[in-house]
Amino acid sequence: MLLLGCIKEVSAYELTISLPNGLSGFVPVTQISDAYSNLLTKQVAQGELLEELNSLPDIFSPGTLVRCIVTSIEKSDNGRRSVKLSVDPRKVNKGLNSTALAAGMLLSGSVLSVEDHGYLIDIGVTGTHAFLPHQKAKTYIKAVKKGPDLKIGQNLNCLIVEVKNEGRVVCLSIDRSEVAASIATERQNWALSNLLPGLVVKARVQKVAPLGMKLTFLSYFTGIVDFMHMDPEKSMSYSPDQVVKACVLSVHPTSRAVRLTLRPPFLHAGGAPRQLPSQRMGAVLEEATVKTFYKQFGAVFELDDGTLAFARLKHLSKTRKSFKPGAFKEGCKHKCRIIDYSLMDEMCIVSLKHQVIEARFLQYQDIHTGDVVQGKVLSLKPIGMQVKVADGIRGLVPSLHLSDVILKQPEKKYNIGDEVKCRVLECNPGGKKLILTLKKSLVQSKLPVLSNYEDAKPGLITHGFVVCAREFGCIVKFYNDVKGLVPKNELGSEPISCPDKVFYEGQVLKVMVLKCEPQQERLLLSFRLSSKPGPEDKWKCTPKEKQEMKYQIGEIFDVKILKKKDNGLEVSILEDEDNVVAWIPTLHLSDFVATSKLLWHWLQEGDVLPRVMYLSDKGEHIILSRKSAVISAVQEEQVVRSFSEIQPGMLLTGYVRNVMPFGVFVEFPFGVTGLAPKVSMSDKFVTDTKDHFVVGQTVIAKVMSIDEEKQRVLLNLKVSECSSGDSAAESFALLNQYFKELKEIRDLLRKGEPSICELVPGKKVHLVVQDVREDGSALFSGSSVTGLAVIATRYHLGDKNIAPGEKRKALVLHVDALTSEVYVSLREELVKQRPKRVSMRS
Repeated sequence: MLLLGCIKEVSAYELTISLPNGLSGFVPVTQISDAYSNLLTKQVAQGELLEELNSLPDIFSPGTLVRCIVTSIEKSDNGRRSVKLSVDPRKVNKGLNSTALAAGMLLSGSVLSVEDHGYLIDIGVTGTHAFLPHQKAKTYIKAVKKGPDLKIGQNLNCLIVEVKNEGRVVCLSIDRSEVAASIATERQNWALSNLLPGLVVKARVQKVAPLGMKLTFLSYFTGIVDFMHMDPEKSMSYSPDQVVKACVLSVHPTSRAVRLTLRPPFLHAGGAPRQLPSQRMGAVLEEATVKTFYKQFGAVFELDDGTLAFARLKHLSKTRKSFKPGAFKEGCKHKCRIIDYSLMDEMCIVSLKHQVIEARFLQYQDIHTGDVVQGKVLSLKPIGMQVKVADGIRGLVPSLHLSDVILKQPEKKYNIGDEVKCRVLECNPGGKKLILTLKKSLVQSKLPVLSNYEDAKPGLITHGFVVCAREFGCIVKFYNDVKGLVPKNELGSEPISCPDKVFYEGQVLKVMVLKCEPQQERLLLSFRLSSKPGPEDKWKCTPKEKQEMKYQIGEIFDVKILKKKDNGLEVSILEDEDNVVAWIPTLHLSDFVATSKLLWHWLQEGDVLPRVMYLSDKGEHIILSRKSAVISAVQEEQVVRSFSEIQPGMLLTGYVRNVMPFGVFVEFPFGVTGLAPKVSMSDKFVTDTKDHFVVGQTVIAKVMSIDEEKQRVLLNLKVSECSSGDSAAESFALLNQYFKELKEIRDLLRKGEPSICELVPGKKVHLVVQDVREDGSALFSGSSVTGLAVIATRYHLGDKNIAPGEKRKALVLHVDALTSEVYVSLREELVKQRPKRVSMRS
C-alpha cells in the first residue's frame, strides 16, 4: 500500500513516519535507497566510517512529507502492531516504467551520486537515467540547510522537466516554487497502477456523507475524503459537483481505493503540515468539548485554543464495558490529555483514560537525567536489561549497571516482569535513547546529580562510577556521559601503586571536583574528600549547606559542658561564634567503657574537655567523640568513608553498636556498619556474646567479606586476626592511654572528692571497725576515708575475730571511684609485706 507520510522523528537507525488517521510507521535505515544500503554494507565490511555515508539525521528533517510503501505489519508479544515502511524509490515507484514518464510528473527520487554539473537521481524506474542540474537544486539546498550539497540517499520530491530518448533520460527539478505549482493532469497519463500519493489534483465532489465524501478526479478516478481530512473551515459547506483541490493520501494495491485530503497544507506539493507547539504535548485539559461522536471510530473534541482533537474509542473509557455513549453527545465536556499529534491529520490525539491523565511520563521528553523511575523488566540480554518505564518508553540498563557489583548470572536476580527502581543516567529524546542504572548506591544517592560540565564547580562532592583504572589513575563517569580523571596522587591519602588492583570497573565512589574546563570538557577529580572548602565557596552556600560544611568528620576542638544527661553530655563548641550545641554520648568519652562511666560521673557542668572529635551529624545534634583510638584512626586516614571503599582484609577501628545472640554489630566513623558473627568474635569458644563485648566498647575489626548487593560487611574480632603485626607496641599504647585517662579522672576527683585521690592500691591505712555483717564481711571508718564506704570481705579479714570499735591496720586493694567504695584487706601476709620497686631497663 502506498501512503503519503510526514517525518515525525529521525534517529540513527530509523525514521518515524506520521501516517493518515493517527497511525505511525517506521522506516529502517536499510529501506532508504539502494545506494545508501550499498554504502552501509561497504562500511560494515571495511569496519571504518565512510566519508560519503551520512547519518539519517544529516539527510532527513522532521516535518518533511515523503511517499512510502508498506513492506510489512509486525505484531509484538503484547499484541501491538508495528507498520514497517520503505521510502526506496524502486519500491515506491515500482508501478512506473520509462514509457509512462512525462513532463510535469511529480515523483520520489533519491540521490544516487554527486557529479560535476549536478546529481544522478535514482527514481526507481529501470532503464531510465535521471539527472538533476545544480541550478535546479540551489533553492532547495538553501532552504533545507543540510549543507552545501545534496547527499547520497537524500529523499527528494522531483518534478520531471524533460523526457528524452523515450524515457531513457529525464531531466529533473526540485526547485521549491516549481514543485509547489505542479498539478497532476490527464495529459500525464496517470493510471491506477502507477498513481502516487502526494499528487495534487483538481477534483469534483460526487457525494457528501456524514463521515466524509466521494470525489472524482483525473477524468475517471474516484476517491474518498474522510471526516478528518475535510478542510475544517469548509466542512459544512461542501456540495455535489463542487470543484475542489485535493491531494492523494493513499492508494490501496488490491482494492484500488484512493483516499484524498482537502486540508490546505497538502494542496501545494512539497508543503509541510502544521506542527504542535512542544509545550502542548502531554498537556492536561480540564474541559474539552465534544464536537462529533462516531460510534465506530471515536470522538472529535474542540480544545481550549479552538483546535480540534480526536480520541479513539479505546481512549474514551477505561474498558469497553464502562463506556457510555450518552456521555459523548455534542457539547459535553470532558477532562483529557494530549498524548500525540498526527502531523498528517493536523490534529491532536487525546485520551480520557484516568491512568493516562495521571501518568508521570508520557514521552521521552518528560524524563530528565537523574530522575528515579519505576520500570518493568522486559528482557535480559548480554548487553543488559530492557526496562519498560511507561507505554512507548523503554530504557536500557547496561550489564555494568545491573548491580553495585558485576553480575555473572543476572537471570538469577531478575525475572521478566519484575518491578525495578532505576535512575536515569542519560536521556536523548531525539534518538529515543534512555540509559538507566540499578546500582543502589546511585539510585539512593542524595548528592547532587552531575549531568554537565558547567555544573562541575570546584569543591562539589557527588557520586560517580569507575569506568577505567590504569597506572595513571581512574576515569570516573557521571550522568549524561560526563567524565573526569582522578590522577594517581588523588586516589587516596596513602600512595596507591597499582590502581587497577584497588579499583574496579563499575565501582561507585564519592568524588570531589578539583578543577573543570567546560569548553574543553576536562574534569579533574579527587577521591580525597577531607579537603576543606575555601572561604570563597562558603558564602555561596545555602544556610543548611553552610552548617553541613562548617565541620567535617575528624575535626578536633575543645568543648564546654552545658548539661549532664543520663546518657551523655550536652556541650558547646568553644571558639564558635554561633555557639553550636553538640552531644557526647557517655560511651564516647573514652575507649574504655568503665572509664567512660567514671568520667561522666565526675565531670561537672562548666568543665572544659580538650581534644574532642566531630564524629557525625545525626538528628538534632552534632555527635562528638573522645575515643582516642577512633580519633587516631580518622586522623591517620585508616578509615573508610563509604561502603564502596571497603576491601576484604582491612583492619578498621570502630565501636560496638549492639550485642546480639548471633553476633556483634560494629560501627565505624563515617557511618559504615558491619557484623561480627558469633564464630568470629573471639579466639575462645563463645557461649554468650554478652560475656565478651559490651555496647560502646572500642574494637579493632578485620573485614572478612562484603556483599555489595545487600550492602553487608562481615567482620572478625578475634585478637589473633586483628593484630597489625607489632602486638606488643599496640598493647603498651593501649595501657598508656588507659593510665593517662585514669590520671585525668584522678585530677577531677581532687576537685570533687579529695580524700579518694589519696587512696591507691597498696597503701596502708588505719581504720576503725564499724560493723560486722552476717556474710562475714566488715565495714570500716577512719579519718583518711571520710565519706567513703570501706569494705573487707570475710576472706580478707583473715583468721582474726573483730568487733565494732576496734582499731585495725589495713591494706587498700581497690578503689571504686564510681560508687565511692574502697576494698581493703586485714590479712597479715599482705599488711606486713613491703612494697617492691620495679625498674625498667632499656
